[in-house]
Amino acid sequence: MSSTVPPPATPGDHAPAGTPVLVAGAGPVGVCVALTLARFGVPTLVLEAEEERGTEYFHTTGSKAICFQRDVLDVFDRLGVAAPLVAKGTTWTTARTYYREHEVRTVTFPAGASGTASAAELPPWINISQARVEQELLRRARAEPLVEIRYGHRVTGIRQDGSGVTVETEGARGPRVVHGSHLVGADGPHSAVRKLLGIGFPGESFADRFLICDIRADLPFPNERRFFFDPEWNPGRQVLVHQCPDSTWRIDWQVPDSYDLDAERASGALDARIRMIVNDLPYEVVWSSVYRFHERCAERFRVGRVFLAGDAAHVYAPFGARGLNSGVQDAENLGWKLACARAPGSTPEAARRLLDSYHGERWAAAQENLRVTGETMRFLVPHTDEDRRRRRETLERAVTDPDARPLIDSGKLAEPYWYPDSPLSTPPAVAEPVPAEPGAARPPVPGVICPDGRCEVSGRPGAARLRNLLGPGFTVFTADARHARALAEATASGPLPVAVHALDEIDTDGSLAEALRAGPATAHVVRPDAHLCAVLPATDTEAVRAAVHRACGHPAAVSEAAP
Repeated sequence: MSSTVPPPATPGDHAPAGTPVLVAGAGPVGVCVALTLARFGVPTLVLEAEEERGTEYFHTTGSKAICFQRDVLDVFDRLGVAAPLVAKGTTWTTARTYYREHEVRTVTFPAGASGTASAAELPPWINISQARVEQELLRRARAEPLVEIRYGHRVTGIRQDGSGVTVETEGARGPRVVHGSHLVGADGPHSAVRKLLGIGFPGESFADRFLICDIRADLPFPNERRFFFDPEWNPGRQVLVHQCPDSTWRIDWQVPDSYDLDAERASGALDARIRMIVNDLPYEVVWSSVYRFHERCAERFRVGRVFLAGDAAHVYAPFGARGLNSGVQDAENLGWKLACARAPGSTPEAARRLLDSYHGERWAAAQENLRVTGETMRFLVPHTDEDRRRRRETLERAVTDPDARPLIDSGKLAEPYWYPDSPLSTPPAVAEPVPAEPGAARPPVPGVICPDGRCEVSGRPGAARLRNLLGPGFTVFTADARHARALAEATASGPLPVAVHALDEIDTDGSLAEALRAGPATAHVVRPDAHLCAVLPATDTEAVRAAVHRACGHPAAVSEAAP
């Protein structure tokens, strides 16, 4: 491999219209980057080291990632792939935790974004194989003229300068050289891009291993996440059971470091292990593997015009489903920023600020995910006598003491990160703390993902949720048509388009205004990735215009105030 050349000072990130962004890796994160850029009219060239897989792969291959959270389904919705995934996936709203034969904790998620189920709303969770998600994303990418995928192109060298990034590849077709405005490394935990950049990937690995089997069987279990501590059929360790589509069940067993899957399969012990769950019902093993989980984060997510995303940037233990879910959010965060930085209305300094914010925001998100999943693993696989004592006492207390149950950690489930300290967020006049604990309700303040809920838009029967209105640009919600007209005029020029909506025209029952905590003269400014970036007086059109420009990387030009 040849090493990367650090970039000199560049005149800007603008690129001729036909110059693509290069993406290394045609997995879900890489394709999400490409499809996000396509929404903004930016072409991409995706370089995949492996040869193209046949259709059979997507239907017979299991994967570590199966759980997809509602806000990530929203990203898929913006990319045009949510409908088939939700239709095929197994929806669940309840997570149960057991200690031996006792149910000790139950968490239930609202069925819809507004608290009730409706045909238009997205479920809180679906289970579906990562391979099937990848299949839908690739199908969408093949239909998108702005996305080109080249298989059998392994990245071996990177050079960058003021004109962009040049990438050398190797494969069955021999060496190739391609050029683009930027490069995104979405090429997995063993990322060639990260290694060529010389970026460290510090972290830790856990000694215990986990056996994962996807089995096909008609089991009389509900559509729930079920986690078992110390069951009689895996004493001293854990088991996780999830239902997936097509009568498939994902079962994870914690096993000793010395575990040998081939030996257990040959001896019949694997069948005996599965029979502890399925009893005498017929079953078929679709896929199985043994993993040792890692917690790692790249030291930097950006070097000049090159970026890291997904598993190339971070890996987490899977309990809580924070891996691929956060990788998809990396992709959307980076995609809209690259599009904005390349836009004619962006200045070199604004592009630098904007692209620097990718590392600032998503590295902070990765650190939070590492903290949360690290605490989970210390509970699941305690390394010290003190940790083992704490876990045992917590589980035993939880059998009879409800106050002990929230202390049980079988995986704090994935959720969007919040960016109140981002340089792209306009600070409010009076700061409001954002709760940091996993699962906490977060107020609709700058940096937090925009609330969702039902709405009605004249002439747009498909816009049944607020987030359906988020287009490839910024969105502003304000009280009425008078304020909307003034804000639309004030924000008409900028690197990205701005759409303005009057709440009194779309909020039929007042629930959206309540969720946003909107007053009669407020303006909520929403970024392309659904995060609020400002809450301001709608009468201060210059402040709203400045907030949009600030979110595009331009320094604040006016005093900042909120209602």
